Amino acid sequence: MEILDILIIGGGPIGLNCALEAQKNNLTHLIIEKGTIVNSLYNYPLYMRFFSTAEKLEIDGIPFISTAPKPGRQEALEYYQGIARQREVNINLYERVMKVSKSGDVFDIETSKAAYKAKNVVISTGFYDIPNLMNIPGEDLPKVKHYYTEPYPYAKQKVVVVGSSNSAVDAALETYRKGADVTMIIRHSEISKSVKYWVKPDIENRIAEGSIKAYFNSEIKEITENTVIFKDENGQTNEINNDFVLALTGYLPDFDFLKNSGIELQGDCLNPLYHPETMETNVPNLYLAGVVCGGKDTHLWFIENSRIHAEMIVRNVVLAREPRA
Repeated sequence: MEILDILIIGGGPIGLNCALEAQKNNLTHLIIEKGTIVNSLYNYPLYMRFFSTAEKLEIDGIPFISTAPKPGRQEALEYYQGIARQREVNINLYERVMKVSKSGDVFDIETSKAAYKAKNVVISTGFYDIPNLMNIPGEDLPKVKHYYTEPYPYAKQKVVVVGSSNSAVDAALETYRKGADVTMIIRHSEISKSVKYWVKPDIENRIAEGSIKAYFNSEIKEITENTVIFKDENGQTNEINNDFVLALTGYLPDFDFLKNSGIELQGDCLNPLYHPETMETNVPNLYLAGVVCGGKDTHLWFIENSRIHAEMIVRNVVLAREPRA
């Protein structure tokens, strides 16, 4: 069996960037991706626009041309998937990595389809796969959605949106404008400061005028077939009629996979241990790249500030191969 120089888990923008960097350094490599190319972006809301401008989403110096000030989901899919085609990136799709273990200096990687060996492994799996659950009765009802794609299914429906981040605000505004009766349940005292600056005034004005109802400092306690039960900021229990719940409370990395791979997780945020100059974890030759580096703090790393991880990792791999004087 061929022993790869680098096996990359995750075919998102940062995983692709790692592969491009490996190509430039003549390293044998392979990306294993459980879905399609940039799978997380594919599953974003259809009309989502990035906070970043196009040049900040570029990888390997390849221009990202956008006609809009902020590129959207479809433009990003065209850009990243186009790079994978044009650069003939070595990537296996719809294949899930089940286990990473190390025997001596070589990693054994087991997937849903095959087995591989590699001298170095990069985990670049993002955080979009596991919803941050509320852990309340009724959360498993069919009307509860942890992912939001588009507003049209919610026309003329009573919709509760849980959360106040970008995804929750976008869902509230879009469903409201398609005729939904929207109520937001928010644990904090205000809309998140991280909400896109051109969207934040819109949601605040819709709440102020009463077009969208919002309960701040409030928390859902139970979801039933026809209602939502929550406690408001005064400690009073309320029950409102409801057709759908969009529980957009964030997402988490696969911490079990990280732990089972031997990576040490630290503190309440379960921050994975890695060297900030090489991205190497406590397991020698096992690296992290991209959003997964932030643990539960999924707002710490983005495409624009983690693009550098690829170069850092490959530089360290190349240096380790060079004979010592």
